[in-house]
Amino acid sequence: MSWFAALRDTARTGLTLDRTLTDPKRAARGAVAVGLVLFPTLALGGPSLATSAAMGAFIAGTATFQRSFRPRASLAVAAGIGLGTSTFLGYLAVGVFGLFPALLAVWAFGAGLAWAIGPTAGVVAANTVSVMLIVVQLPVGVLAALGHGLVAALGGVVQAAVITLWPIGSWTAQRAALADTYAELGDYARRLRQDPTAHVDPAPFMTARHAAALTPWQDRHRPPELRGLRGIAERIRPTLAALADPKVGAPGEGPQRDRAREVLAASAEAMDALARAIRTGDPVRLPRTAPVYALVAPAVPPPTGSAAPADPSVAGGRLQGAAKRSARRLGGLLRKAADTLDRGDVDTVTMPVVGAGGALHKPPLFRTLPAALRAVRRQARPRSAVFQHAVRLTGVVTAAYLLARAAGFQHGYWAPMTAAMVMRPDFAQTYSRGVARLAGTVVGVAVSTLVVQLAHPGEWVLAALAVLCVGGAYLTLRTGYALMTVGISSYVVFLLGLQQGDPLTTAFERVGLTLLGGSVALVTYALFPTWQTARLGERLAEWLAAAGRYAAAVIDGYEDPAAPRGREVRTALLDSREARSELLQAMERADAEPGRHASGLPGVSRRRIDRARAAVGRLGRAAVVLEAHLPAADAEPVPGAAAFAEELRLGTAIAAAALLTGRPVDFGAVRGAQAQLEKRLAEVPEGVQREVLWAGVRLLTQALKDLERALRGREDVRGEPTDGGMEA
Repeated sequence: MSWFAALRDTARTGLTLDRTLTDPKRAARGAVAVGLVLFPTLALGGPSLATSAAMGAFIAGTATFQRSFRPRASLAVAAGIGLGTSTFLGYLAVGVFGLFPALLAVWAFGAGLAWAIGPTAGVVAANTVSVMLIVVQLPVGVLAALGHGLVAALGGVVQAAVITLWPIGSWTAQRAALADTYAELGDYARRLRQDPTAHVDPAPFMTARHAAALTPWQDRHRPPELRGLRGIAERIRPTLAALADPKVGAPGEGPQRDRAREVLAASAEAMDALARAIRTGDPVRLPRTAPVYALVAPAVPPPTGSAAPADPSVAGGRLQGAAKRSARRLGGLLRKAADTLDRGDVDTVTMPVVGAGGALHKPPLFRTLPAALRAVRRQARPRSAVFQHAVRLTGVVTAAYLLARAAGFQHGYWAPMTAAMVMRPDFAQTYSRGVARLAGTVVGVAVSTLVVQLAHPGEWVLAALAVLCVGGAYLTLRTGYALMTVGISSYVVFLLGLQQGDPLTTAFERVGLTLLGGSVALVTYALFPTWQTARLGERLAEWLAAAGRYAAAVIDGYEDPAAPRGREVRTALLDSREARSELLQAMERADAEPGRHASGLPGVSRRRIDRARAAVGRLGRAAVVLEAHLPAADAEPVPGAAAFAEELRLGTAIAAAALLTGRPVDFGAVRGAQAQLEKRLAEVPEGVQREVLWAGVRLLTQALKDLERALRGREDVRGEPTDGGMEA
């Protein structure tokens, strides 16, 4: 993509507005909390102290709107503590010549590294830099600095108190995440009717898992019907794939395929009903069709006068072997899900999970500090994208601050503040936010300054206008960054209007400084970029190794069915899912980058990476099909499975290393292990387990052969399929 096209697309993205608004009640709650801090502080402490308190309350409130499944009150308190600390240190440093720029550089570097913890931590840390720049304007004593820091932290405490006393949709996010998972399963079942090898979107499953990690308080207060449903969904996913797959499930054509399509259609309707019930909290209301009722019987009785088929799996005696078992297992899982919603059954978690009582325990924020420090330490290396972002953010913020001071601007903080809010670790976000920030700030400053110039409002009116702008900013958080920036800029103008100064002169300064800070940020990223394209090879290698570990963990279960391998399989699946997600995110960001960049794999083009990604996806999908038929603990072991699994695990790990070093990828040893396994399988009596493993292993080795062909640049005679990333 050319630079012109990349800049055009990112600018268009930044200025695009959606029709989606934040929940008005939540927006009003956040604005009320700001008002509860601003007005009393203004009356008791004056405009300067009120500015610190209001900024603390505003940023702490913003933190509660970030995508996180933690209790919002804890996020507000954590943000308030960070804001109070940055304000206190900033006030101390600004009175010593040369110390404040040094502190600003160190703080900006730490804010950049905070992206290693997650997007929420990165955004809140960048906001602490902005608050430090805004509220620190005049040197004060230690006690006064401590007072400003405390009132900034008080804003977070007040936000937490208001959230606790005025709860709004406490479990809405968790319900939505779980409902999206069942809705995706329903859509997946419909796609399988037409395309037996269709892939599932892993994003809802990843989001649901994050939503299922609970703090002790959440674990005690969670609605009972939300317990266990995620584990059931994880088991439904491979069962659907196994039923539809023509190699392992129903044949590609004939009466069994028609019956499989009926089962898939009925299961899709049932999962749509489950998704609606989860989202709303209402009882399960299934469509009044006999196949759907047959799938979930006896959990929900069929309509009056409608007899359910004798076989609850809707197999009708026409599905055979592995396909029939998959259909019956699918019916049992759907019945269990319906029972869970109808009775609030707390004993439905059958998949291995972390923590007692079937909960994925999320530790309190203060206990996550060691893990956060480890994440930061892993990124503290020159080649890390997060480390490069931290260095870039440090240079941009410090340079913008020094340039504004050298130019003699009274409100020079506006330039580095803009730079801090614009900079992100990747090109697309930085440039789209930069354009949106510049446009929104110009409009917001112009409109708010015009109001101040014409109406000459007093302190209390300015404070009221600031609170209204906060509510508008909260309300438009999901509408678009440009519109939200209009509200934030107006809020800051009205808030700083409490101080002395000429509003018109200040407006011109702020617009000019916004252009300065934004320009410095965008030019710096262009000169010192972090291209995602160069990291595609590393991400592909990580996914290949993770997919191999997942497939090997599944196959191990066929030789030793009695061994408890559920947690091992689940951990390997999650690793593979995360690795695939990181690759897809990197590819999406790479598509928005200008120019031509190397893929990070010697001699491998982007087109070959796309074909290799599809091949690794087929590898994972084969593992999913095998997982759906994992034998019960009392089943007969399949000899030779563990040896093949070990060779597969080792072969994919070696191939991942070969990808990064430019050596050819060769799975000859895995094919040799396959031949040995098939010899052993030929000695095993015929049965479902043998047939499933035989077909699944052949799917695996075919996927590895496709990967070899893709990376050697040879065309796949079957075409270039879409990503079969079913394993995620």
